[in-house]
Amino acid sequence: MTASLLAVIPAPSPHDSGVRDIATLSARFAYVTMCLTLAWGVLSATGWIRRVTGHEALRGGHAVLAVFSLATGVVHGLSYLFLDDDSFGVLALLIPFAGGGFARHAAGVAGLELFIAVSVTAALGRRMSGRGWQRFHQLGYLSVGLLAIHSWLGAAANGDLATVWLGGITVLTPAVVLTVLRVLPPRTLVRLGLLDGDTGRGEPVRISVDDKKCHRYAICQAEAPQVFQLQGDGQLRYLRKPGVKQLPLVQAAVRACPMRAIQLRGAGQ
Repeated sequence: MTASLLAVIPAPSPHDSGVRDIATLSARFAYVTMCLTLAWGVLSATGWIRRVTGHEALRGGHAVLAVFSLATGVVHGLSYLFLDDDSFGVLALLIPFAGGGFARHAAGVAGLELFIAVSVTAALGRRMSGRGWQRFHQLGYLSVGLLAIHSWLGAAANGDLATVWLGGITVLTPAVVLTVLRVLPPRTLVRLGLLDGDTGRGEPVRISVDDKKCHRYAICQAEAPQVFQLQGDGQLRYLRKPGVKQLPLVQAAVRACPMRAIQLRGAGQ
């Protein structure tokens, strides 16, 4: 009886086995570089790597990791189109649940497409509204979350979870921790020692912005909206002497400015 059942189960062809091996390898590369992309982006945007090492993080490294992660993710998805068993179609790879697929497939499709959209808008950032671009770029966190869910569910479904869980946790944990720290209130970061607090004594804080360096991305406005305002005519207006309560937000804006155009003087700066 067992032999007759096994006889009707088709063995996977060498071609399909090779395609699935390519899909697995590209998925693992994409997962690792995706986590590194997120971690590098947070460290460079906040300036924390400079605080720890005394050196600036190369923002170009963040872009290189993002491109490599995107490329390997696309290879992972497209490889399924070359399976002989026709288990995946074009619509299933472009539209979540289009082929009646599982939740893990839908999470992977939605996450990859959102990752592509974020990457494209990042490349066109100078042509978009600074605040709008920055807000949309933050959807990268959601993209990484969806792709991480897809990766873990896929590993569990394929029986690979036991062999990849340690590596998966190793690269995902720093990305998750940095993301949580990124969204914490500035006062909490001050208590944690990740931002410099204000003692309320000494010379008043003064802000200056180098117009030649400033590209009007409005990231400073997102960090400290009561201090920095990007006007409709493209001019950046800001308070030269912010209040003590605004100092943690201003310091976050200084670290987040990708062009390092904001100078902060006083209060031990």
